[in-house]
Amino acid sequence: MEQTLFITGIFAFIFAKLSIYLNKKNKLENKNIFKIWAFGGIILAGILAYYIFNFMATNGVSGGLSLKHTLFILAIILGLIWWASKEIKKDYKKVYLTILDWAETIYFAAFFAAVVMFFFIQAFKIPSGSMRNTLLEGDNLFVNKIVYGFRLPFMKDKLVEFKPIERGDIIIFKFPATSKQQINCGESQYGRDFVKRVIGLPGDKVELRNKQLYINDKLMPPQDYEVYDTHLREEYFINIPKEDYQKMWENRTLEHTLGLYLRDYFGPVIVPQGQYLAMGDNRDFSCDSRFWGPVPKENIKGKAWFLHWPLNRMRFIK
Repeated sequence: MEQTLFITGIFAFIFAKLSIYLNKKNKLENKNIFKIWAFGGIILAGILAYYIFNFMATNGVSGGLSLKHTLFILAIILGLIWWASKEIKKDYKKVYLTILDWAETIYFAAFFAAVVMFFFIQAFKIPSGSMRNTLLEGDNLFVNKIVYGFRLPFMKDKLVEFKPIERGDIIIFKFPATSKQQINCGESQYGRDFVKRVIGLPGDKVELRNKQLYINDKLMPPQDYEVYDTHLREEYFINIPKEDYQKMWENRTLEHTLGLYLRDYFGPVIVPQGQYLAMGDNRDFSCDSRFWGPVPKENIKGKAWFLHWPLNRMRFIK
């Protein structure tokens, strides 16, 4: 979303500067050039309306932009075209100043929103029940993207780190897929954002035995946020050498051999340096690191911070 906003801001900036240039050269006095220019400005206004309604639709109103919202955006564009066609005949300067003002507002707002979303806060909607009962399907929250450190665009590592990622943190991250052809949990997860809880830190030895979690050979006490199904699966008897098991897990192919057995019996594996093992709180209904491997540090966008919708669930997230 932030990348798209940034690109929109660039186009609006170019349009605004081009408008000022054309006006200084008196090019806009040509009616045909002016009509083409005015149409471009109106399209920019339609794009702005699209982002406003799409943000509303995906952050508390519904699961996405509805037909009603789309038709309303088209109505805005058509209305602006009708307005411009009438005003051009009266006073083209008025149309010029109005559309230029739109363009400047759009590029400023788009750049500002892109910077905020990239560096500081991003909206996120919970897509599934894998984090029940901490986070429910449809919950809308803000992600704190600065909490772990400061990263410049197109950089892999953070320029400045503020605090380490800790066990128990709920993180939002880009799914660790290198191509659309990579299949995990039944389909390609390429480009999707996931939300899970950090369970294993770099260097940790992690294992599940009959649903019980062991970290560095120590049985971990059950946590209040953990949710389990009452049904226990039988332990698998597929003999995989430890080195091959670790390699398959890191290569994100382990689930192709063991499938759902990994739900209750997993590992032991060693979490690689610079990576983390993440699991859903709804342990029996979560597609997580047990199945598709560790989460690289550079994929982690931030920490779940504040649940803002629905209002009756509004709270800071722990």
